[in-house]
Amino acid sequence: MRLSLNHFSIRTTDLEASRHFYADVLGLTVGPRPAFQFPGLWMYHGDHADVANAVVHLIGIDRAEPQGLTNYLGDRDEATLAGSGAVDHIAFFTEGLAEMQAHLRKLGVSCRERTVPSIGLHQMFLDDPCGVVIELNFPAAESAAQAA
Repeated sequence: MRLSLNHFSIRTTDLEASRHFYADVLGLTVGPRPAFQFPGLWMYHGDHADVANAVVHLIGIDRAEPQGLTNYLGDRDEATLAGSGAVDHIAFFTEGLAEMQAHLRKLGVSCRERTVPSIGLHQMFLDDPCGVVIELNFPAAESAAQAA
């Protein structure tokens, strides 16, 4: 059996703030999404023609019409939606450390960074608008090149 991450979903009370984070901070783009009976956005990394590229599914909470979401995914208390819950973080491999650092500074997005030489990674940890921790893993050589 082959197993790979298809997507992760975030329930949010502020769909626009979440869209902004995943689009403007991580560079994902809004693409096609089925006509579910609740608001949401699918955020793609790559070609919108391939649904496998919809790596983040943002699920909006419509307080005026909550039944569509409840019928489809079940009810969740909004108080449980802050932070990562039992999930500690979601990680992506990427490259372009210096560009991302400049990008985050420009946007005023704070992050926590560290290099883990034993596994060859430089890590950045960001918090999305819902408090979900997103980890970006860069080759440690990019961090070492900055220090040189």
